[in-house]
Amino acid sequence: MPRVNRTVVLALLLISSCAFLLFQLHYYRKYVSKQSGLHILNPAGHVTSSQVQWQTLKRFLALAHHFRLPLFLTDVAALSLLSQDAVRQRDRLVHEQHCSFLCTGRPIISFALQANLWKYDPGFLLAAQQKGFDLLELRGEDPRLASLDTLSGQELPLHFLFRLHSYIIHVVLLYERSGKYLWHGPLRLKASMDRSFAPFKLLEYGRHAGAYHRPELILTVLDGLDVQVPHNISDFLMQQRGARFLECRYRDARSFLQLYPEDTSAAAVDFHRKAKSLLQLASRTLAALHIPFWISSGTCLGWFRQCSIISYSRDVDIGVFITDFRPEVVSAFRDAGFSLKHKFGKVEDSLELSFLDNDVKLDIFFFYKDGGVVWNGGTQAKSGRKFKYIFPVFSLCWAELLEVRVRVPCETLDYVMANYGPTWNIPVKSWDWKTSPSNVLENGVWPVLEWAELIQVY
Repeated sequence: MPRVNRTVVLALLLISSCAFLLFQLHYYRKYVSKQSGLHILNPAGHVTSSQVQWQTLKRFLALAHHFRLPLFLTDVAALSLLSQDAVRQRDRLVHEQHCSFLCTGRPIISFALQANLWKYDPGFLLAAQQKGFDLLELRGEDPRLASLDTLSGQELPLHFLFRLHSYIIHVVLLYERSGKYLWHGPLRLKASMDRSFAPFKLLEYGRHAGAYHRPELILTVLDGLDVQVPHNISDFLMQQRGARFLECRYRDARSFLQLYPEDTSAAAVDFHRKAKSLLQLASRTLAALHIPFWISSGTCLGWFRQCSIISYSRDVDIGVFITDFRPEVVSAFRDAGFSLKHKFGKVEDSLELSFLDNDVKLDIFFFYKDGGVVWNGGTQAKSGRKFKYIFPVFSLCWAELLEVRVRVPCETLDYVMANYGPTWNIPVKSWDWKTSPSNVLENGVWPVLEWAELIQVY
């Protein structure tokens, strides 16, 4: 019997082992990875969290594309990573699966869904669940159906949370409001909901309601995936930081108007119409100058107390921080059709402007920060006496008044009480701006030699 050559045996064993290993690798890639959709080996031989996130996003975005969801990226961390140069590098990113922008190291990514462009489709939610996603849908009252006459209890979807492999995709639904802006509601968990479903404290949207102007969107490719993003990313991120929205207090306003019925005379209705037109025009004029403003004094009181404007006030009051003043503001209002009624004070002290439009007066009070308070000034034209109105420091939120999106002090009650005292909820038709406000202080007298410059009445 011939002797077996050891070299031949070893060679055969080596070839057999290699063939078996190649078969295993082929089987793993062709069958196992298809079943899971997530088991992709990196060079180190293990699955990374960014690869899991990328595969989860790919699966979700493919589903969203199939159902034609008008989604766009709103994730603050992801958008912050994007520069205009990065967005333009479409060709380089098309075939790459490296998760450079969409995988931020956070267990959550946020998108917005333009609800006015999408008819609610439960088929999409069902398909997502069939693809392995856990779903949490959060609903809330539809404020667009609420009014002083009817307090609607109808609900609408506000937030979708999709979870797969402990990774959360947060979809915020944006609805168009009557003021032609986009709004999302707060995220509120009901008692029966699973509070461990997601790390809710890490969510970038939903702690408060929010308001945005409609962004222009562009379709680009990020990490090899088709994604819509805001064209002006820095503007969107700036909006996001100051998007908090305060809903009108309809129930309290309704109770107030039961005690003090609203004036429905022809003169009051005409004033409402003119005040709305003035507010719209003033908002556009200041927006063109990039000057933020808020409704102040009696106009703010009317919004907070009765969800409307106080008809017997016969004017509109707004506030602007003096740091946002622009020298061209007077000419801009004149170009918009306003006439200057008076100009009191100076930029350094107690500046106040007053304009007329269609027989309705617009008062612009400029506010100054002084330590732990803010204040605006007042001037009596005939005597040169100065007054100061003190307010606690406040931040700004969005609201809606007369179907116009406006800012209000977020700490509205503190602001109103500073100006009108604890009886702010009782109408006072006889009001003296020099003595009636709770926060008014005497502030000296303008020098007579400076009256021509500091007290201008037209």
